[in-house]
Amino acid sequence: MKIGAAFPGQYLKAADLQGKRVRVTIESVDMEDIGGETKPVVRFQGKSRGIVLNKTNANAIWGINGSDDTDDWPGTEIILFPSKTDFQGKRVDCIRIDPPDGPVKAKPKPQAAKPKPELEHEGASDDGQDDDSVPF
Repeated sequence: MKIGAAFPGQYLKAADLQGKRVRVTIESVDMEDIGGETKPVVRFQGKSRGIVLNKTNANAIWGINGSDDTDDWPGTEIILFPSKTDFQGKRVDCIRIDPPDGPVKAKPKPQAAKPKPELEHEGASDDGQDDDSVPF
């Protein structure tokens, strides 16, 4: 048994995605205390755990939804996928966000154009299939 399976934690980790791209729908975005800091946490419909947002993933959702107001994000479909990033001089696992293949369900408010951030796709299997059956 892997330690991560024995102690799953409150928030989603890259390993929880099992190397797959997972389609989810945002249910809510709330500020939560994370290690003494208040950070936004995105929760998903039908899933027990959410992700703590970093600026990269927040900008990705903004680019997909069209609004920089997290109150407008519920109902937005996104793809979560495992990737890698540099953190404190080490290459570590992370979760990144892509737009869904189909149309975005949320109706975005008109915003000034902002370039969408480039996203790394290292680490996720890309068999052309999104998987919403990964349990978390």
